[in-house]
Amino acid sequence: MPQTFVHDGKVDREALAAELRRFLDLILAHTRLELAYEIRLCEPTAGAEVEDPEVLVIFRGRDQELLLERNAELLQALEYIALRWLRLDPHFYDHVRFDSGNYRTLRIEELKLSAQVAAQRVRETRQPFRFNPMPPRERRIIHLMLKDQPGVRTTSEGVGEQRQVVVYPATAK
Repeated sequence: MPQTFVHDGKVDREALAAELRRFLDLILAHTRLELAYEIRLCEPTAGAEVEDPEVLVIFRGRDQELLLERNAELLQALEYIALRWLRLDPHFYDHVRFDSGNYRTLRIEELKLSAQVAAQRVRETRQPFRFNPMPPRERRIIHLMLKDQPGVRTTSEGVGEQRQVVVYPATAK
């Protein structure tokens, strides 16, 4: 039976961190990656709109650059496998974040800025703006950043890895 890390709507950060340590020790022992990690337990921020992790895993080491190649594909894959290992409900995925070299933090800020620029462009031109395909968590950031923006609405279109956010003028149907 899978272990539950959520009780009364709150994440048990200590238990989650312990299981993440077990997972990461196993994975790193069976790979040739020269990486160390640190797990930080964070208090949730009241009113946070976008990814407010309660458990942050930070990787450092000789192979850190491998994690960040191809838009941090390996870092994201490790995070995804860890979330599956934990059997965490997708609703709670944002409570865990893997990062290395501050990549994820900078990427979130980049997405927020891109969302604002796209919204302004759509308001000015009255033409839809289509983002490049991106993973679900990144699309979610765009949607959250623009959900209360006047004059625009967002939708995700496409299938699988080609799914992308499209920003439309609010009056367009």
